[in-house]
Amino acid sequence: MQKQPVKSDYLRPMYKTLRDILFRFDAEQVHGFSMGSFGVLRSLPVVRGYMKKTLAVPELPVDCFGLRFRNPVGLAAGFDKNAVYLDTMDLLGFGHVEVGTVTPMAQAGNERPRLFRLPKDQAIINRMGFNNDGMEAVAARLGEWRNKHPDTPLVIGGNIGKNKWTDNDQAWMDYGKCFQALHAYVDYFVVNVSSPNTPGLRALQERPALERIFAELFHKNAALPRPKPILLKIAPDLGSEQLQEIASMAIDLKLAGLVATNTTISREGLVTDKEQVNHIGAGGLSGRPLRIRSNEVLRELHAATGGKIPLVGSGGIFNGKDAQEKMSAGASMVQVWTGFIYEGPAIVKNIVRELATKTHRT
Repeated sequence: MQKQPVKSDYLRPMYKTLRDILFRFDAEQVHGFSMGSFGVLRSLPVVRGYMKKTLAVPELPVDCFGLRFRNPVGLAAGFDKNAVYLDTMDLLGFGHVEVGTVTPMAQAGNERPRLFRLPKDQAIINRMGFNNDGMEAVAARLGEWRNKHPDTPLVIGGNIGKNKWTDNDQAWMDYGKCFQALHAYVDYFVVNVSSPNTPGLRALQERPALERIFAELFHKNAALPRPKPILLKIAPDLGSEQLQEIASMAIDLKLAGLVATNTTISREGLVTDKEQVNHIGAGGLSGRPLRIRSNEVLRELHAATGGKIPLVGSGGIFNGKDAQEKMSAGASMVQVWTGFIYEGPAIVKNIVRELATKTHRT
């Protein structure tokens, strides 16, 4: 008997047609327009009911760093920088959403254009530069959302960074401020020192700088009534020695987990015309070209930590097979970003469905 298609499969050609139209326009403007439009549609009872039925995600609970996630697929930081899309992401079935990167003070980020698509590679280059509304505005928005959804199963992470104008030797203060401001409203924190789009930020991946940041966060965490898990997000461009040092530090400091990986500054292996890539210029590359390297980093970290530190895999995840690769490499959960742009609103359902099938078979 021929297998009947799942209803969400019908969305793929529809979304592809819509995506091809949207890809004709500026990437950042389309991001705001499409998410705003999605929010309006979601507010209509008939549309919302249809979406809940069509995009319903199977239950596949995961326990990680002391939290229960309804499924192992999350939305990586950078998509919902200001906690404005939580209702939509909840409806789409994400197990968690990582808000941010949030900085103490609002900042505009780098000059536009700063977000570019590479359709031939199923990739994106961005040099956003931590554009966000600042910790106070994001905290207020999160507090309002929490009050409206006190029993939500959606886990919310807070991805925190430093302002562009803060010197690296004072960066620990920025991370501490964001931690204090968001602590009551997020379920876990991720320290972002691995974005390539803030000058000098990646220098904070060195152990002395990280130890200073985490000392501040651990001190604040211990003084609060409900301590929150604290993770570190790392770059895919680190060498083996640096990864070994990160793993050693994670064990010594008892970090709750590691997120691997952020975007890459490498342009190796791209199909897109080299002249076009050069014209785009600097920025972090995400999507399909990052898949293999992020898997390698996960394997190295898993081996170096002896599986003692939970890992969150990110980079080049478009389907269940990609997610399973991350988990086979040592990840407990995964995060999508670029894959969401290319695959559309059914990506969570499709990935979780494939993972659930794999789990039942094994």
